Amino acid sequence: MDQRLIEMLVCPLCKGPLTLLREGAGLELPALACRADRLAFPVRDGIPLMLESEAKAWDPDAPAPPVVLAP
Repeated sequence: MDQRLIEMLVCPLCKGPLTLLREGAGLELPALACRADRLAFPVRDGIPLMLESEAKAWDPDAPAPPVVLAP
């Protein structure tokens, strides 16, 4: 996603800033996350789904999963 678009979007619930989470951050898809609400909104085919019903719980304080590099 374009960084300028991310900067323009806000959480639909609290109107706070969002952070882009890439695949492998404990989510199956890239997502836009709200730290205040602890929710991650999925991004499918480059389109953010900014609906509360689509959001998944997200713990911003959880350790990041290990990155496995192929040999």
